Amino acid sequence: MRERAHGVRGQGTEQRAAEGAAPRGLKVISWNLLRLIGAGARDVALLIEQQRPDLLLMQEATEDLASLPAMVGGSFFREPMHGRIYGLAVWSPHKLAPPRRLALPVSTMPGHVPPRVAQIVRVGNISFANVHLSHGQFLNRWQLLHIARSLEGPAAVVGDYNAVGPIGVPGLRDVGPRQPTHLASNIIALRLDRCMVRGLRCTSARVLERGPSDHRPILLELDLALEARQPSRQRTVRGGNEVRLGGLRLGVESWLRAVSRSSERIGVARSPSEKQAPSRRRRRLAEGRRLAHTEDRSALQ
Repeated sequence: MRERAHGVRGQGTEQRAAEGAAPRGLKVISWNLLRLIGAGARDVALLIEQQRPDLLLMQEATEDLASLPAMVGGSFFREPMHGRIYGLAVWSPHKLAPPRRLALPVSTMPGHVPPRVAQIVRVGNISFANVHLSHGQFLNRWQLLHIARSLEGPAAVVGDYNAVGPIGVPGLRDVGPRQPTHLASNIIALRLDRCMVRGLRCTSARVLERGPSDHRPILLELDLALEARQPSRQRTVRGGNEVRLGGLRLGVESWLRAVSRSSERIGVARSPSEKQAPSRRRRRLAEGRRLAHTEDRSALQ
C-alpha cells in the first residue's frame, strides 16, 4: 500500500481510528499555504514525505490540492470558504470520515469578510477543529468560544488563529509552539498559528521551515491525557445555551451581552482614601471661593 511506502504509522493506528478507539502519539501538522502564490500540492506532498504526519490540516487551500491523494495516497477533504478561491483542507494517510462543517460567528460591521467556518475532523474519539479565524481580535475569540462549546470530549483547535496576544478560553489550553509563525509585512513577527486542546497532552511542539508560504507550519505530537482515558464521566456537557467545561458553567449568550454592556457596568474599585478625595477637593474649592469673595468685598470697601 502507498501508506506503507511513505513510512507512516502502520495499520494498527488506522484500525484503531476506524474502530473509534483512542489513537496514541498522533503527529499533527498545520500549515497556512498562502493561496495561489504560496505552497501548492507538490510542496505539501514534499512536507508529507519529510515529516510523515498522521494528520495534516491546511488553510488557504485551493482546488489544486485535490491532486494530493494521487501523489501520496491517503484521505483528503476540502471545505471551500464562501466567496473565496481558498478554504480549509485535511489530509491523512489513514481513512477519515467526511469532516463536519461548523459555521462560525460573523461580524455585523460594514465591509466584513465572508463568513468563516471550521472543519471538524474526527480521529478515533478525538475531535480536531481546523480553523482560519477572523482578524478581529474580539471576533476571533468569540469564534473560539463557539468552537469550544460545539466540541465534545477530547479536542484540539488547530490552525491560523489570526490572534495577537494571549488567549483565554475556558476548558482549552494553549500547547502550540511559542515561536513566531508569520512575518507581517516582512517586519513584525507574529505567532498566528496555534493549537489549543482539551483532554489531550502535547509531548512536542515546534515550528518547521517556512517553505514557499508566508506562514511556517507547526508540528505537534498529541496524546490523550490520562484523565481523558477514563470512561467514567463525560467531560463536556452541552444543553441549551450553556456549556459546562470541567466545573465551570458558562452562559455564552449571557456573557456576550454582559461584554457588550461592559462600559455601562464596569467600575473601578477605589480605596477609602480615594473615595474621600473628591469631598476634600470640594471643601478646598469652596474655601477658595469664600476667601476670594471676602477679598473682593474688602477691596470694594
